[in-house]
Amino acid sequence: MNNAGIVIPKTVEETTLEEFEHVFAVNVRGTFVATQAALKHMKSGGRIIMIGSCVGERVLIPGMAPYSATKGAIKMFTQGLARELGDRGITVNNVQPGPIDTDGNPASGDWAVEQKKIVPLKRYGSVEEVAAFVAFIAGPESSYINGANLTVDGGTNA
Repeated sequence: MNNAGIVIPKTVEETTLEEFEHVFAVNVRGTFVATQAALKHMKSGGRIIMIGSCVGERVLIPGMAPYSATKGAIKMFTQGLARELGDRGITVNNVQPGPIDTDGNPASGDWAVEQKKIVPLKRYGSVEEVAAFVAFIAGPESSYINGANLTVDGGTNA
């Protein structure tokens, strides 16, 4: 599972080139390098699960353009890999969480009020909810799901 991600919430005008490059290095390059390393050991029936973000499809909050671009790149990387690896029996899928209560984005934090406004369920998701979905995608009953971008966001992108 590829689960690296950082965000520097600034407008494009405020974002330095160094910050932009850092976000891409962690979020995209890190995923690429980890995937290459894992592929050396994967056999038929293997699963690659990316953890993207619902903002990889739709940006609803200002200051998220560079981060969203990285998660859009993960979305397309997933789809490309699914085509490349399908004949090896390896599936590749992208789980795209919305606002999730984590140490880096707490449901009681400064950003929470604005994020909850755009979630139809009016709450953050839990890591347990995302983990349960990831467990399903990793299991045998999902063997025909490949190249999918699966959003777990309380309806944020609805």
